[in-house]
Amino acid sequence: MYIILVYDIVMDDKGKKILPKVYKLCKKYLSHIQNSVFEGELSESQALQLELEIKKLIRKDTDSLIVFHTRNEKWLKKEFLGKVDDKTSMFL
Repeated sequence: MYIILVYDIVMDDKGKKILPKVYKLCKKYLSHIQNSVFEGELSESQALQLELEIKKLIRKDTDSLIVFHTRNEKWLKKEFLGKVDDKTSMFL
């Protein structure tokens, strides 16, 4: 499945420690696209593992994370407005 993951970590004292951990975890599974946005192809088990690991890091009462699922990237139309910074274009 193709996943787009977006997170928002509140930048208080705890958030400053959580943010790099969430970033590193997302980077382990997905491609970093823009600030707090990641995307990539994952199996069902990889997606479940990522979700379990993220739940251990984020705070349910202050942080948020949204995961968009689609069958395949071809079913997703991606349109850039403004500066085009498509970091996935580095891949062959």
